Amino acid sequence: MNVLLDHFSEFRDGFIGTVSITAVSTAIALILGVAIAGFRVSPVPPLRWFGTAWVTLLRNTPLTLLFLVTTFVVPEILFPGMSAFVLGSIALGFYTSSFICEAVRSGINTVPLGQAEAARSLGMTFSQTLRLIVLPQATRTVLPPMSSILIALTKNSAIAGAFSVTELFGWQKLMSEEGYDIIPIFIWVSLAYLVVTFTISGVFRILERRMEVAR
Repeated sequence: MNVLLDHFSEFRDGFIGTVSITAVSTAIALILGVAIAGFRVSPVPPLRWFGTAWVTLLRNTPLTLLFLVTTFVVPEILFPGMSAFVLGSIALGFYTSSFICEAVRSGINTVPLGQAEAARSLGMTFSQTLRLIVLPQATRTVLPPMSSILIALTKNSAIAGAFSVTELFGWQKLMSEEGYDIIPIFIWVSLAYLVVTFTISGVFRILERRMEVAR
């Protein structure tokens, strides 16, 4: 308990950092994941190839390596001076987008093909069919795996602490180096992560129940 009382402000900053990078990375991953899923089911071959390459590359790249490239290579080539938080959010968001893409694509494939064909017969474009007909129905199927993906994203955010991003495991490392007992530190960090992951799980359970009622 002493470690938390003595360093509560640092713990609070670490918790806020974890929540912040999780939220920003989630936004990036959702936007990219849905867009890439659209590419993967697109009738345009170059878009399908791009979507397949994106998913294959990112899902088979170790997250730590992606953090290394984003943190040390990207600023040198493209965006000098970008903060570690932004770079970490980009790395985590891009990585997670590949998993969200596959979850969304699987949901799209559960929608009967006849509905898309009927929409096209009414003169709707591919993007209109996807946005107005297919995705709303696919959402029910996508929610359960999406919850697991975002919980994994929260836990993966711990890697950002090794790249100068203020978050919970960075605080844990700092307290360990100052000589505090490691067990209470891990307990507090674990409890903080449980708060975040249980919140995500609870939100998705509410959404799933609402989808069941809507059905």
